[in-house]
Amino acid sequence: MSGIFIKEAHFPGRAPIEAYGNGGFRFADMSHRGSILCLPSGIYGWEPADPNKLTAEDFARLLSESKDVEILLVGTGKDLRPLPAALKAALKDARISSDPMSTGAAVRTYNVLLAEDRAVAAALIAVD
Repeated sequence: MSGIFIKEAHFPGRAPIEAYGNGGFRFADMSHRGSILCLPSGIYGWEPADPNKLTAEDFARLLSESKDVEILLVGTGKDLRPLPAALKAALKDARISSDPMSTGAAVRTYNVLLAEDRAVAAALIAVD
């Protein structure tokens, strides 16, 4: 095989978010540019097709791990944006409680729930 091989961004494990802003996040002494999905299986680079119109397809990886997640925090950027009804229904069908909020509030809440060892996941849209 020749050429450049690009691996999907992934941190294998759970870690608190140390910082956010400037278009990315810091966690586990690493930094990631762009949005992230924090799941029980790890932290993944995540770029929804349209951050203003999230769909169940944007959360396919989360839904595949639904048995390990009770609460999903959705950091919707600088401002709170409600989740589309179809997405809320898909999450409810998977028995996941969803809570949209600004990315900053989602990071803080995620860190608290993670420290309490709760079954939490977070979808965090990067902010400048």
